[in-house]
Amino acid sequence: MKLGMSSAQTRFFHVVLLICLSGLSGCYGEKPDELTDCLDHAIDNKVSFIREKDRTIEEAKRMLRADSLSAEHEYDINLKLYEEYRKYILDSAVRYVERNLEIARELKSSRKIYQSLLQLAPLYSFSGRYIDSQAVLKSIDPSQLPEEMLSRYYEVCIQFYDHYGLASSNKYHDIKTALRDSLMKTAAPRSRTYRSNRVTQLMNSGDPSNYALAERILADLLAQTPRDTPDYASSNHQLAKLYQRMNRLDLAKKYYTISAITDIRCAIKETSALQNLALIYFDAGDEKRAFKYAQSAIEDAVFGGAQVRTTQMAEFYTMVNAAFRDKEAAAKHNLQWSLLLISLLSLSLILLIAQILKQMKNISKIKERLSESNVRLTEQNREIIETNSLLTESNMVKEQYITQFFDLHSNYIDKFETYRKSLNRLAVNRQMEELFKQLKSNRLIEHEIDELYTHFDNIFLGMYPNFVSDFNALLKKDEQIVPKSGHLLNRELRIYALLRLGITDSAKIASFLRCSISTVYNYRTKVRKCAIAHSSHAMISKSGCERSAENVSARASDPNGKRECCGIFQNRTAV
Repeated sequence: MKLGMSSAQTRFFHVVLLICLSGLSGCYGEKPDELTDCLDHAIDNKVSFIREKDRTIEEAKRMLRADSLSAEHEYDINLKLYEEYRKYILDSAVRYVERNLEIARELKSSRKIYQSLLQLAPLYSFSGRYIDSQAVLKSIDPSQLPEEMLSRYYEVCIQFYDHYGLASSNKYHDIKTALRDSLMKTAAPRSRTYRSNRVTQLMNSGDPSNYALAERILADLLAQTPRDTPDYASSNHQLAKLYQRMNRLDLAKKYYTISAITDIRCAIKETSALQNLALIYFDAGDEKRAFKYAQSAIEDAVFGGAQVRTTQMAEFYTMVNAAFRDKEAAAKHNLQWSLLLISLLSLSLILLIAQILKQMKNISKIKERLSESNVRLTEQNREIIETNSLLTESNMVKEQYITQFFDLHSNYIDKFETYRKSLNRLAVNRQMEELFKQLKSNRLIEHEIDELYTHFDNIFLGMYPNFVSDFNALLKKDEQIVPKSGHLLNRELRIYALLRLGITDSAKIASFLRCSISTVYNYRTKVRKCAIAHSSHAMISKSGCERSAENVSARASDPNGKRECCGIFQNRTAV
């Protein structure tokens, strides 16, 4: 252990201790879980309290290094170091008490000699040096002791037989009882020594009716004892033992915990609170916490050199450690089975995921095929809609033409009847010359043809009002066809109007327009040459019209010819 620390190190230890103390503030709560958490935190951070203890000791040691130190002053400093070490590191406490015994003998002060001997005897017994401790006690003549030291003498003797009894089969109950009776006679009734031993007497009496009085004495003693002091830890420890004797284990556990927390905060290594607490948890089946507390207790006993506590803990620690290892082995075994089960479940999950991915891939392919089918169906549906639209248009054209057909035929019948009657009158009146003149005249035929074309133009442009402008949009600007004033269509436009209606036979077109087939071809060739682009040229070409005628023929022979019909009307629309 270093004998000197810099100011920076001292400040660092102060900061660390402040943090730990702030973490432990309010630890003496009423809830068991809070106390247990506080104790666990204290155990985990007990090195900070050790550092603070070392700092205090180092300050006292620095005083010993002062020049021209008197024997009296050195004795007082060693006494202070003894108080710091007696529950911390026994060997160091022994060393300073032995030095004080030398000083007392040099000073020939019997009071200081007896004081040092009464300090040295319990240190020897705690360290397991029972022969040395007994020799020290035998060297003291009780009759020569000052009156105020007699109670301390009997207390030290009781401690010796407590410690020696742990190492032997004899518990020395009678001797300790006699010594305690002597102590009670010599101690002041309101002193801590008197009240503490009175509680022990009441507990050892075996009469449960005395426990209530012992509890009141300890409650009064705790109320007068400052917290975070060795006396506070000792009183809580004694109260916990009382509750344990009363079989009130919850309260025993509570006060053992408070005692253990105080021991850690005071850096007390000579303690039995933790080991008693470990035993309670072990009996309750909490091997993990029992192992933690037992391990901490034996570490403290080894650190402080308390052979008595080490002997007490050895057997129990072995038992707790074995139980903890068994439980840990069982937990490890369970963990191995759990890992095996998890591995199997993971493998099953991987296989399931692989199957799901495979199914998802199949579903994706099905979706792709369905999507392609939907695209095709959508296209077919669109074509069907267009075909239906064109068929509707065609039906409308047919209806209009059929209506006009009947009207024309009816008018022609009426006209023929009127014409027959006029010829009949001429014949009845024997106006032969006029009759022959009427029969030879072409005026009526020309008039009827003009009326037929006018009627055709009106009906066609009624159905396709933009035909002329749309047709001229396919031709060069200076080659566009404009009908004469007063006329709706001319012969060239009528040719393509008939093509628009699906009449592709040039002979029929020539018959309707009262011209030769070559005239029809000439008009169509002329228009093709006037087309703006290749696409327009193709739309008005003869081959396109012939393909339309072939499609019409195919549709007529195909009962499911809606797609071909659609192509026909598309060609007609393009024209």
